[in-house]
Formats: sequence, C-alpha cells, structure tokens
Amino acid sequence: MFQVKAYSATSKTSPLAAASIPRRTPNDHDVQIEILFCGICHSDLHYARDEWNADMPAIYPCVPGHEIVGRVAKVGSAVTKHKPGDLVGVGCMVDSDRTCPNCKEGLEQFCPSQVLTYGGPDKHGTAPVTYGGYSDTIVVDEHFVLSIPASLDLAGAAPLLCAGITTYSPLRHWGVGKGKKVGIVGLGGLGHMGVKFAHAFGAHTVVFTTSPSKKEDALRLGADEVVISKNANEMQKHAGSFDFILDAVAAQHDINAYIQLLARDGNITMVGAPEKPLSVGVFGLIMGRRSFSGSPIGGIDETQEMLNFCGEHNITSDVEVIPIQKVNEAYERILNSDVKYRFSIDMASLKAE
Repeated sequence: MFQVKAYSATSKTSPLAAASIPRRTPNDHDVQIEILFCGICHSDLHYARDEWNADMPAIYPCVPGHEIVGRVAKVGSAVTKHKPGDLVGVGCMVDSDRTCPNCKEGLEQFCPSQVLTYGGPDKHGTAPVTYGGYSDTIVVDEHFVLSIPASLDLAGAAPLLCAGITTYSPLRHWGVGKGKKVGIVGLGGLGHMGVKFAHAFGAHTVVFTTSPSKKEDALRLGADEVVISKNANEMQKHAGSFDFILDAVAAQHDINAYIQLLARDGNITMVGAPEKPLSVGVFGLIMGRRSFSGSPIGGIDETQEMLNFCGEHNITSDVEVIPIQKVNEAYERILNSDVKYRFSIDMASLKAE
C-alpha cells in the first residue's frame, strides 16, 4: 500500500478537509491513475452527510467522487486495455462479480455484488470501504477503467462518467432518435445532459421547466421547444404527444401531469430521485398503455459507447471548474441550485495541501 492526498469527511456534520488515505499497490490487472479532474455529483453530498442512511449508511472517513478523469501512471503486468500516459475515466463502479447474468450481459450496474467507487466494500482490504475521486491517485481494475477521447475538454468530460451515462442509457434503451418526440423535465446537472443527447440523437426535444429564465439556455443546449410547466395551457398543447419523457427532477412534483403528455405506448423514465414517493395515477398509465420506469447508470460497454459518441459529437457537461479547497462551498451552492450545470474539481489544486 501507499499513501495519497485526498479530501475526506470524518462525520456527517464535518466539512471535507485535507487527509491522507491508503491506496493498494497495483495488482496484475490494475491501473493506477493520476486524477486530473473529478466532478461533483449530488450523490457525493448525500453520502458525505449520511442522508441515505436507510439504504446506504456512510462509513467514515469517506472520500466521495465518482466522476473521475485522469492519466494512467502505472499498469499491472496483465493489463492490455490501457498503458501509461493514456487519458482514462472511472465512473460509479470499480468492481462486480463478473459471473452473474447481469455482468455476462454487460449490465454490471445491476450486479448484486457491484462495488461502488466510494462507500463500497473494499475486497482488497486496503481500507474499510472504497475511497473515491477526491484524491490525487486511484487504483482500479482495468475492466472498470474507460478510455477518454483526447478531443474532449477534460474538465467537462468528468461529469460524463455519472451525469452523462445516467441520461444516455435510458435514452438509448427507449430508442430515442429521429422521428421521436422527447421531453426532458428539469434543466439541471442531469437534465442539461439529457437535452444534449436527445438533440444529438436527432429527436424533437422539448424541455419542461418551472423557470422562464431557463428558456434561453435550454434552446442553446439544443432544445427545439421550451414549456413552462406551471402554465396549464402550454402543458395541454402537448397532451398525448410524447414518445418518451426523461424526468430529472429530484424534488416532489406532479408526475401525473407528465404521464398525460405521453402518446400511446409512451414511456416516462425517472433519473431524478425524490426523497418521498410520488403519487402515480394508474388510470393515466392504463388508458394509453403507457409505462413508468426508472434507470440508473449504464454498464461499462455502454459507458464507453457514450464516451465515444461524445468524442464524435463534441459533447461535454457545462461545468464550473473549482479548486478542491472550495468543495464545501460548492456543496452549499448545489443545495441552492447555484451552478450551471456541474462542478468539476481541478485536482492539481490538491498538490497545495
């Protein structure tokens, strides 16, 4: 093992602060990565503050971060996918059992034994749990290390490893493309990526927002239309017309208003995760043979497909780059929706600690 610099939280009420954490010496199939940028996901904040205690209790010290972009520093003797100097990324997973039906189908995100990038069981025994990307180095099995197209802005590429694949995967799964009418509910960290992808896939893309001030930005990102969801007349104009709606809102809202906008056999998929259950009117689903579903991230192969697509179409997240020393301030700004649209940490700033 060896020690690296990181930012960690020692309790649910403590701010993130400089720390030293252990990393394992690379095994035969491991890749050691110098982290260049790490995106901040809302999940980081939830975990650090133990707000998911019922489902995923935090273990301290915790080092968040699962939107990692870096450069390969070392590789194990059996590594074939990557070499020193390569630009690579690591998303929300760093391991799985590789043997279950989900893994065999390339759907590692559904593996019952998946290991999350932070807060997961560390089978190598390096630490009580896995530590994430708020650090200067990470060591990951090559299967879970992704290639980053050299054409992409690295700061903007980091959030692709979570926000990007979280929106790309359901859009692909439900066949979004030319000739389809697609709605994106919410224009935040997830929603703005949904707009970019739906537009790039050739779909007629409509953004739903409660904020008239976001209309101009939605159009800039690729929306064909913008609907102010508080305006009943605007909503009614689109009744029964959508093939697919991606809902990226993590707060309480009227899901039935959007179900009524679906065409026959249309689907609405949740990627936002409201704290409390949503009330769903079943007749709205029955009468149009509509469906209501949810989706997490994608598997490793699909994530690489997404990154390649982004390289071909020059798609990255809109980011505000910050030094690691401002991470606690960034958390508070996320709570106030004060960012367009993701934070990306320049990990070179960690060298100053």
